[in-house]
Order: sequence, then structure tokens, then C-alpha cells
Amino acid sequence: MPNARVLSEKKAIVAALTERIKNAESGVLVDYRGINVAQDTELRTELRKNEVEYTVIKNTLTRFALDDCGLKELDPFLNGTTSLATSKGDPIAPFRILSDYSKKIPGDAFSIKAAFMDGKVLSQEEIAGIAALPSKDALYAQVFGTLLAPITSLAVVLNQIVEKQNGGAPAEAAAE
Repeated sequence: MPNARVLSEKKAIVAALTERIKNAESGVLVDYRGINVAQDTELRTELRKNEVEYTVIKNTLTRFALDDCGLKELDPFLNGTTSLATSKGDPIAPFRILSDYSKKIPGDAFSIKAAFMDGKVLSQEEIAGIAALPSKDALYAQVFGTLLAPITSLAVVLNQIVEKQNGGAPAEAAAE
């Protein structure tokens, strides 16, 4: 049996991990067994740029944290080498980045084990679908572009009418 100090440290780790998972918009469990230090550094840099928290985790402690968050369905995925990527801001970012990265690494050396979003465990099909989505900023740009399209078209038409009338204005002025 571990001594009281070790036990209290582990409880603190579980509490912090539980809080992290509860506050996350989304999270992805990854098997990272086949990447080297350079690849890991590159991945972490990309995740940091997108405000995704990425850490290697102990399966047992993570199991306690996930169970506290009501995500017991993820327990079977907690074996072997496991890391966790969570995002508070852009819920799509960890899916997109980790999926793209897993395609760069040959074989099953780096793969997504499981994921959750808004307290719901996702299937592999849902994970693939979310990973294919553009970033949050790109989605906002598409929405704003769609909203601005009619206004832009109206402005172009009005500009053409003004140009057409201004082209005919000197002739009308000469006729007066």
C-alpha cells in the first residue's frame, strides 16, 4: 500500500485531470507508441499554437478521472501508451490536428483511440467526420461569407446602376 504522501499526490493528479476534462469542449485519447522525440516536439508545437493541452497520462489515474466525469465508456481504451489532448476553445482542433498527424506516421504507430465532446463519447465515424471539418475560424469565415454574399451582390448591382446612370447623366444635362 502506498504511503500517505504518494496517495495524496495521486489524488491531486486525479482531481486536476477531472477538472481539466470537465472544462474541456473536447478531448482525444491517442496511442503515441511509435513516434520519436522530433515528431513529438513538432506535434506539441502545432497543438500549442491551437491552444490544445496535450499530455502523456497514466491509464489508472485517467480511468478514475474519466469515471468521475461520467465517461466510463472510455475505460476500455485506457491501455498501452496513452496521451490526452483537450481543448477549451476550438473543439475541432484536437481532432483535426491529431488526425492529420496520424496520417503522416506510417502504420499504427500513432493513432486516435477514442474521443469525447461535450460529455459524450464519440464513435470512430464521428471522430473521422469531425476531423474532416475545417477549423473554427474557417467555419466562422464561411458563415460570414455566406451572410455577406447577398449584401455584396446588392452593392455590386447598385454600383452598376450608378455607373450606368452616371454614364448617361452628361447627355441628360446637355439636353436641359
